[in-house]
Amino acid sequence: MTFGFMTVSAQDNVTRPTKYDGCNTLTIFDSTTVYMEESGLSRVDYHIRKAMLTYKGCVDNSVYKMDYDPLSAYVEIRQVLVHRYYANRTDTIVAQGRGTVYDYVAPARLIYWGASQKMVEIGHLDPRDEIEIWGFRKGFTYALLSRDERTENFDAAASSPLPDDDSRYIPPMRGHFYDIVPFWSNEPITDKVYSVNVLKSKKLRFSFYNDLSGVTMDSTDKGDRIVYTFRRHDIMPLKHEPSALADNDMQCKLLLSTAPNWESKSMWFYGVNEDYGSFRSTPEVTAKVRELLAGAKSELDSISILTHWVADNIRYCGISMGEGEGYTLHNAQMNFTDRCGVCKDKAGMLVAMLRAAGFKSYAAMTMAHERIDRIPADQFNHSVCVVQRRNGQYQLLDPTWVPNVRELWSSAEQQQGYLMGLPQGADLMETPVSPAENHYVRISANTKIKKNGTLTGTITITAEGQSDAAVRGVFSARQSEWQRNLELELLRIAPNAQIKKITHTDPDRYLEQPVCISYTFSIPDYAIVDGDNIVFIPLSARNFYSRAMGHLRFDTTLAARTQPFADRCSRLVEINETVSLPFACSKMDYNAAIDGVVSPAVNYGCGFRLDGKTLIFGESAMFNKRIYDAADWIPFRQAVIGQKTVAVTPVVLHK
Repeated sequence: MTFGFMTVSAQDNVTRPTKYDGCNTLTIFDSTTVYMEESGLSRVDYHIRKAMLTYKGCVDNSVYKMDYDPLSAYVEIRQVLVHRYYANRTDTIVAQGRGTVYDYVAPARLIYWGASQKMVEIGHLDPRDEIEIWGFRKGFTYALLSRDERTENFDAAASSPLPDDDSRYIPPMRGHFYDIVPFWSNEPITDKVYSVNVLKSKKLRFSFYNDLSGVTMDSTDKGDRIVYTFRRHDIMPLKHEPSALADNDMQCKLLLSTAPNWESKSMWFYGVNEDYGSFRSTPEVTAKVRELLAGAKSELDSISILTHWVADNIRYCGISMGEGEGYTLHNAQMNFTDRCGVCKDKAGMLVAMLRAAGFKSYAAMTMAHERIDRIPADQFNHSVCVVQRRNGQYQLLDPTWVPNVRELWSSAEQQQGYLMGLPQGADLMETPVSPAENHYVRISANTKIKKNGTLTGTITITAEGQSDAAVRGVFSARQSEWQRNLELELLRIAPNAQIKKITHTDPDRYLEQPVCISYTFSIPDYAIVDGDNIVFIPLSARNFYSRAMGHLRFDTTLAARTQPFADRCSRLVEINETVSLPFACSKMDYNAAIDGVVSPAVNYGCGFRLDGKTLIFGESAMFNKRIYDAADWIPFRQAVIGQKTVAVTPVVLHK
């Protein structure tokens, strides 16, 4: 007999293996039907049926919980059924009626916009049980939230009575419709169907991206309307490789939009904020701008001063949604008074201050760490700022991501799509790769080995860009903890080190110069020295301040990759050490074979030079991207293995 998802022998009642082994649930079908009105308001009915495969799946589905925002969406759970399977019969239980849906304020952290949750307690489930859910939603989800928050809001449902006024559920770009439909899942789906009914005059644009296996599409003419139906069979969860890209960048997704192009979205975004007065300065804001720029020496200096003032003085905390949708940036008076907000508020504050200083500046939208594709659907989770320089070029600024960072635009956002809100409109653009040398880590050491094996000397680290921010993180704790944190960076690689002195640049004056930290030390018994031989590992090679070298955290046991991957940023590592020896040596043994790497994505090399009583060590690794193709893994892995190998392989010197 068959229970829809597994086969059981009638004789021995033993469950036979299936391709769903290891999965906790199976979605038998997932059906969504959308009806778009002339205003752009969409009404969505959905119907889902899931089978429980394991006890974990049972526990995970014992409560049906959904997030939504009452300001922009109405949702309703219409029915939940539980189908219980026994040896000789099937029982169906109504798990939900109109009076059993709980509505409460959603837990929140940093963003307090009145989001809510609806919950139905399904109760105890056993493997083979199935749950079936019918729901309804109307409204929209606002931009400039995290991807997970957007997805949760899209799936939400509720049971409160329908409101009489639907105007607040009309999307901000009135008359238009968009949707982002994931045709992927972390649990298997037998059949997923998405159907949308739109007016022909709206000219719906749509496209599938990434894995298109099992995808079908058909359309049905309905007079002045047309119904598009998209279907995908046999969706299996993707086994993610470490540090892989976002699911929407690798797995099947459907984008739909009635907006004609990105230029129209750009002009609309510009207009909605100009009409609201988001960037209108106040006497207090203008006075602050004049105060800050009193000593400015150049155009770029002025831009930098204002960007970093907003970055460091407007705290990240969303306490008001404003107009009720994320496209509208709060005005300058509110942001300057509250001194807090989310990304859109920090961006809006900077636009207002730049305009008060005489610059042409505008808000922009982007998608942090996920690709934006060509269909002009709302693929955004972050708001930033652009300023037009005197030469006419636009420069990106991000006050949200650069507190205590020397950059004006965080290079952790390179190879990332963005859309500027300009009066003449703008097309979708992508941030370029930031050269690796803009994010250097330089470690230099001058050391001496004594006859008793003690290592003395100095080791210094300097860094720039994103690497500067990573090194500077040692000062992120309370000032009373700085000394301890600094010492731990050396003690981590040499636990018995005796630190004589630590000097460093002022952490609070980070714009004046790159971070520089220098240690003077003595390490007893560091090297093995006998009458004719010296054995040791150069201190600088041992991944000092590995916090600034994110590539070292990659798991190199994976010999090959099929999926693209991402590091935090492009990066250059340069290490040099001069070691004074207790006696002259003429021969060196090194048991590790360290191969150099030369490729467009990664370059790596290291070497030793012995000159009598001096050993000179050098190592260089250049990682030229943030987002890498799967084929880049071979040189990337080889470079990481090389640096890790040098860090643990002793040098043996002979007289």
